[in-house]
Amino acid sequence: MTQAAEALYRQAGAQFAPALARLARSVERDPEKARDLEQEMHCALWISLARFDGRCALKTWVYRVAHNVAADHVSRAVRGPQRVALDVIETLPSAGNVEAETAEALVLAQVGELIRRLPPVDMQVIVLWLEGESAADIADITGLSAGAVATRVHRIKALIAGHFQSEPAYGVTA
Repeated sequence: MTQAAEALYRQAGAQFAPALARLARSVERDPEKARDLEQEMHCALWISLARFDGRCALKTWVYRVAHNVAADHVSRAVRGPQRVALDVIETLPSAGNVEAETAEALVLAQVGELIRRLPPVDMQVIVLWLEGESAADIADITGLSAGAVATRVHRIKALIAGHFQSEPAYGVTA
């Protein structure tokens, strides 16, 4: 690897490592597997930077590589045996409002699970949107048009909101 590619990797790592970690955690529920996926992303990025020619922004390149690795990971998982998701309590709730914190954690877990079930392109779009990326940047990364990105974001948000509106309130029976 050239010194220029090594410098690009250091720059990309400094700028985008937290986002890659969040992407890995959004794709993979198991913390160990998420760390493995994050390492796969970094390895793929390291290798790919030898081909980086500057025709797109470094940010676009990094996200493309990371999202391709994540999509491959999801595809491998789908082809593998079906797993049953178990909710694991990672930490005890604080002494604050335990009911509100539990409800919020449950909603976030449900949203995460809904995102994991989306087709890979839709998952990429919504994760990038949640990262605060613009429709234009998401379009560059995914290869979709900015209009298609905006439409997908709107539809995914409506799908997620609809999931919560159609469910009866916890503990309420009809």
